[in-house]
Amino acid sequence: MDVMHAVAAVGIHTAHHSTSASPILLMLAGFMGGVAVGLTGMGGGALMTPALVLLFSVDPKVAVASDLVNSLVMKPIGGGVHIRRGTIHWSLVKWMVLGSVPAAFFGAFLLNQLGDSKHVQSDIKALLGWALLVASVAIVAKAILTVRAKRRLAALGEEPNLEPHTIKPVSSVLVGMAGGVIVGMTSVGSGSLMIVLLMLLYPRLSSKTLVGTDLVQAVPLVTSAALGQLLFGHVDFGLAGALVLGSVPGVYVGARSSAYAPDGIVRPVLVSVLVASALALLIPDNPARLAWAFAIVAVTAVPLWGAVDATLRPSADWEAAGHSRTRWVALQGIGAPFLIGLGASVIYFFDIRRQVANAHISHRPSVERVA
Repeated sequence: MDVMHAVAAVGIHTAHHSTSASPILLMLAGFMGGVAVGLTGMGGGALMTPALVLLFSVDPKVAVASDLVNSLVMKPIGGGVHIRRGTIHWSLVKWMVLGSVPAAFFGAFLLNQLGDSKHVQSDIKALLGWALLVASVAIVAKAILTVRAKRRLAALGEEPNLEPHTIKPVSSVLVGMAGGVIVGMTSVGSGSLMIVLLMLLYPRLSSKTLVGTDLVQAVPLVTSAALGQLLFGHVDFGLAGALVLGSVPGVYVGARSSAYAPDGIVRPVLVSVLVASALALLIPDNPARLAWAFAIVAVTAVPLWGAVDATLRPSADWEAAGHSRTRWVALQGIGAPFLIGLGASVIYFFDIRRQVANAHISHRPSVERVA
């Protein structure tokens, strides 16, 4: 009894059991989420949290919190592999963590402030649906960016860098802050949105260094978010334990199978599941949310595409045009989930892009223009 009073005194409460589902089914769900993470490096929270809400009728807050605990176990496994391989850029990790750790705790705090009424639960489902749509667009953007970057490097006869030429501290901290708030509130984004933003800021960085850096910085991020959810009493340890028991072998199986599973099949299936889950969360309570769903995709996709386009244009052309590529990539990419990116992308496509393209033609006539 004294222990329970002590726990309550520091504000930590255990969540009520949130589902009557069989632990075996929860373990199976955790296994499938783990396989997705092992195959693609993303999709853990984006798949697991909506599955808990839609398939197992778990309270949205408890689903977010319990999945964060599950991620807290999975992330170090993947990060440890990259640490042993030496594919981590520690300076970049440091700058991202400076933004992500406090932002993740703040995101958990914001989620707690929403309350527990049925109306609030509906709003949280809508928030989760929004995050899933953003993650879906981010995965598509990552695939496009990867293909175009490989083609550009091949055309120039160059190899990707193991380390960035220069670190962009402010932009890296902002990436951590943006991702931290979203992960703290929804458990979605540490492996999908944030890695895309990293690719936009550091387009020459090798994919293995990007993935390794993102996985390692996600460990303190998820720890902060999970601690916040624990303090606010949203974690169901029975549910989280069942997920962990399934996800750990799932990650291993997925990682072992990744060499045999073509991205051309795995990623479209993952995006389709995420979009379907997002619409299922957004539409039932209010059919008008379908229009909002497509609007969210549009306002997120346009700035992300603008950031991709800006990234692939040579730095010499940006300098000749008198503009900062980093600034316009950051404005569009980091601002994409918050509507700021949409306004920046309008200016970019109608003005800045034209100036950079003209500078390319004027100063580098012999180089093929990057569309």
